[in-house]
Amino acid sequence: MFRLALPLPLTLLQLRHGWRCALEGLAVTSLLLVALMGPIRGPLVLFPYGLLALWLGWGWRHRLSWWITLPVGALIGAFGFLVRLAVLSVLLGENLWVLITTAASQLLERFTDALGLGVGLDLAQVQGAALALVLVQNLLVVFCLHAVAYWIFPRLQAPISEPPPVLQALVSLDPL
Repeated sequence: MFRLALPLPLTLLQLRHGWRCALEGLAVTSLLLVALMGPIRGPLVLFPYGLLALWLGWGWRHRLSWWITLPVGALIGAFGFLVRLAVLSVLLGENLWVLITTAASQLLERFTDALGLGVGLDLAQVQGAALALVLVQNLLVVFCLHAVAYWIFPRLQAPISEPPPVLQALVSLDPL
């Protein structure tokens, strides 16, 4: 829920008051999180939530198509996930990406052996699949951000661009 709650207020701030006010809001948010949660959480809100909020606010203010804001937002989210993972790896002194993908590779190997499939996956394939899953997950999160903003922002006098006709049925509030 926080992944949906964090970017939307900053995006609304940018839609209503402009770029400078959104940057000030992002700075205040980061400083408050530094004061309340420590020196690590404050800067980590920048990646991906702050950058995503600024991107969505800019894209929606300029009425960009969802076909542009969705994939770029997913890339920003995936980049933010990798930045967070790198920071945690430095703090822990372990490469968490390698640990996670090695454990996933071993789990998949046990699973395929139990089913008698005999398919062997190497670590590079597992890492590629993990990156693809991170991108898909962030694409879904950014789509949910678009849908929530499409439903709520017009009531707050900050409408966003219309969804493409293909996605209109997914974000429509009318009963089917």
